[in-house]
Amino acid sequence: MRFRQLGNSGLKVAELCLGTMTFGEESGFGAGEAECRKVFDAYLAAGGNFIDTANIYTGGTSERMLSRMIAAERARLVVATKFSMTTDPRDPNAGGNSRKNLQQALDASLKRLGTDYLDLYWVHAWDAMTPLDELLRALDDAVRAGKVLYTGFSNVPAWVVARAQTLAELSGWSRFVALQLHYSLADRSVERELLGCAQALGLAVTAWSPLAGGVLSGKYAATAEARAAQPGRLTTSGWGKVFLTERHLALAEAVRGVARDVGRTSSQVAVRWLLQRPGGVIPILGVRNAAQLADLLGATAFTLDDNALSTLEAASRIDIGYPMALLNGVPGRRMVHGEHHDAIVAAG
Repeated sequence: MRFRQLGNSGLKVAELCLGTMTFGEESGFGAGEAECRKVFDAYLAAGGNFIDTANIYTGGTSERMLSRMIAAERARLVVATKFSMTTDPRDPNAGGNSRKNLQQALDASLKRLGTDYLDLYWVHAWDAMTPLDELLRALDDAVRAGKVLYTGFSNVPAWVVARAQTLAELSGWSRFVALQLHYSLADRSVERELLGCAQALGLAVTAWSPLAGGVLSGKYAATAEARAAQPGRLTTSGWGKVFLTERHLALAEAVRGVARDVGRTSSQVAVRWLLQRPGGVIPILGVRNAAQLADLLGATAFTLDDNALSTLEAASRIDIGYPMALLNGVPGRRMVHGEHHDAIVAAG
């Protein structure tokens, strides 16, 4: 396992992060503690140190389970959890990014995890309501109190990240060091704004659902006729069903073809593609058992060549949209830089 610097911080994290949304059986798609312990131990044995959870995962079971696993090696582990999502739909203050919810959620997570500090605390989602200065100042207070070392933002528009990072910098508050985004071959929409925002502001990017709910693993039949003949193959989580479309199943076939050519599994290819994205994306691995983890860890053992990358690019390409389609296109560059636009862009 290689390590990467987490954004513009001094923190070093493994190139693959262990996600623990499957730690616990309350969600209906997780595993019991015995199997989760095998997953955790295998990840550490492979050299991993980056553990990701959230206060809502399996109703808090994930954090409680992790408390028993991280205790012996807490100092060397990078432990991250999240807040924002409601923990009580009846209470309007049990969710969102208010100072009240942040403080209550943080204290509850620390108690469940059995630790007195978090290495990384994620804002799980932008709530479109809490003033950014309230959120940023509350996070800064948590850092100054020693309860949190670094902060990050997940599920957030690029303009919010840019405004928050600028406001924190000008105010002398703790700045975000990372973004946690939904990113995979099946959904590259973050390339329109968020990846450029992260690179410009020195933020690391971690990618959740790198297999698009399991569709990119290749386990689903590629055609409607085949799926009709194999109804049992269509069982997946609610999130995974979003990707059971003809386009994504065709993409999964393209991934399968590349995997066959390079002698790897489809899952390894999908994760490897993320590892080779510009800026050093960190995939978050969520698995149900140690066998699945062993497969995904294999993504660190090879490199996709230009032919493989070109095939995957052609199969997953998106319309980058305005304004970048204009600004990066020849007409746009010519309008700005004149007839020497290629040389100017190349030099830049």
